[in-house]
Amino acid sequence: MKRCVTASMVMLAGLMATGRAAAGKSGDLLDQVDHLVYATPDLNAGIDTLERLLGVRATAGGQHPGLGTRNALIALGPSSYIEIIGPDPDQAKSKEPRRFGIDDLKVPTLVTWVAKGSQLERFAADARLHGVDLGEVQSGSRKRPDGVVLSWRYTDPRVVVANRIVPYFIDWGTSPHPALTAAKGASLLGLRAEHPDVRRVQNMLDRLGLELPLQRGSAPALIATISSPNGRVELRN
Repeated sequence: MKRCVTASMVMLAGLMATGRAAAGKSGDLLDQVDHLVYATPDLNAGIDTLERLLGVRATAGGQHPGLGTRNALIALGPSSYIEIIGPDPDQAKSKEPRRFGIDDLKVPTLVTWVAKGSQLERFAADARLHGVDLGEVQSGSRKRPDGVVLSWRYTDPRVVVANRIVPYFIDWGTSPHPALTAAKGASLLGLRAEHPDVRRVQNMLDRLGLELPLQRGSAPALIATISSPNGRVELRN
């Protein structure tokens, strides 16, 4: 029997290939992870919490001008890290809520993950054609404590897809990757997720070329397994 290859099938295959290429040639999940987002109502509290868990104290990242947040970082590999993000007391509170639900948090928590990306405008447009709306591609920047300005392009972090099991995507362009100057000592061993609607979410992950392991769970959950000086640690939301 001959297989009928439609235009939409070709476009879907192209989108999956673009996603894999954007996230690393092998398509392996750990190659696809750029960073984990660990949000906290107080940055110092978030830094202290992860230091107790991992045995590594995060290094200062910098301010996000106009967004009311700042961050600190722990490297999880040569090109991946965990971002601790919280309110910046040196910035006036924006009229818009801070990202990642920070204003409503009571304790630090793993919120989402961010995948490596490239050609983001094309990638986001293709994703939208196949039912995954990643939002508009935006520009961001921050200044490191040493004065180096990092800039990047990313899909909209405010857009929540599948309870943030589907990540947003980032392209650092010519900026040095933040993992290079982040605190060392930890490494990412694995990342997995749970969701009540496995079929729908798996379909979106497949369309984006993401290798995130997913199984059915009573509630959406993202679980990161990290090797640290304190041993193997699981972070989950």
